[in-house]
Amino acid sequence: MPSRRRRNPRRSGRHKARKSKSRGIASRRRKGNRPIALSKLPKRSQAARDRSLHVLAEMRNDPDLLLGRAARLHGVKPGTVRKYFPSALKRVGGRIRVTKNDRYPETLFLPDKQGNRVPIRTKSFKERSEAGQYLRDIGRALRGNTKALSKWRGRKIAGVELLTDERALVAIEPALSEFSLYRVFNS
Repeated sequence: MPSRRRRNPRRSGRHKARKSKSRGIASRRRKGNRPIALSKLPKRSQAARDRSLHVLAEMRNDPDLLLGRAARLHGVKPGTVRKYFPSALKRVGGRIRVTKNDRYPETLFLPDKQGNRVPIRTKSFKERSEAGQYLRDIGRALRGNTKALSKWRGRKIAGVELLTDERALVAIEPALSEFSLYRVFNS
């Protein structure tokens, strides 16, 4: 008796619709293409998002740095960076590069007149980098550079007026020694 071969149901003549190729990293999103609500993230995810934000900053400072290497330096997976910041990454010549600017909100902390941390809701990379430059110039002013804060007089970042009085900075210098631009989770 001749043996009957079973037909493979996958090769039964029906062709499946081919999946369309992704149009880049920005098109890979969570279900429903909804943005991730930052207020609903657990602390562990917020920490991963903050580390991912540092990966983007590191890649902006060093254009030759690859995503995988930068992610390893900050203790986060490249997929996590893609998850939280999809439109900040682009593929150029087979490599994943970071864009020059982004529009992701982030809460940063700047000192007030008493040395307390004031939360500031920044809206872009430009505002975050200005806040970092301002803190760098505060350090320069405290080390004796009298002209370091001259460009910040009367300016605001994210609607908050910046402290530029040298005497006030000297008075709050002990409080500034443990100051951090980003929130601290393990304190």
